[in-house]
Amino acid sequence: MGGKTTIMPGWLVLIAILWVPFFGGCSTAYYGAMEKVGIHKRDILVDRVEDARDAQSEAQEQFKSALEQFGAVIKIENTDLKKAYDKLNAEYEDSEKAAKKVSKRIDKVESVADALFEEWEEELNLYKSADLRRSSKQKLQSTKSRYREMLASMHRAEKSMTPVLRTFRDNVLFLKHNLNAQAIGSLRSEFSTLKGEIDGLIKYMNEAIQTSNKFIADIKQ
Repeated sequence: MGGKTTIMPGWLVLIAILWVPFFGGCSTAYYGAMEKVGIHKRDILVDRVEDARDAQSEAQEQFKSALEQFGAVIKIENTDLKKAYDKLNAEYEDSEKAAKKVSKRIDKVESVADALFEEWEEELNLYKSADLRRSSKQKLQSTKSRYREMLASMHRAEKSMTPVLRTFRDNVLFLKHNLNAQAIGSLRSEFSTLKGEIDGLIKYMNEAIQTSNKFIADIKQ
């Protein structure tokens, strides 16, 4: 692991990126092509952690927006119930998309991390120097430990979205099936539950974003 990074011409990087669709689900071929243009698994891992972090930040904002819209709808007397349903349903669908994006980005982080650590383990056997091998092994163990901490935080944030989406979906469906004033009254009693769940989600998201930033800073050293 390590060594001087070779800066490749931009056109070679572009070719590697254009090759990606042809590899389909073959991660090994993809990583091999990227390494040919000087982009290694460590670089890809950093990029994917950044992508997952950004997706979590976007999801945070989306769930906040959903809560604000929910709160606005239930506060308005004599609201247009059809419009209220359309607004809340759109927020629910956007929240669901944001949650799926977070999960997809986390899966991509795990995929490249597994490949990186497997390669690192195998390359330990290539060392002739016992001291260098020991140092590299310690670095591997330290990196794995920080990675596991970050991944656990990501998964906590990911799981915290599930109850929010369930509560939100239940309320949207209830409004859809009961387009009357009593339905809005029922939703008001649900607001505190939804708010508590979203507050918890935001807390876990913040923790995951912080651990991601720390991991990125550490691995770039």
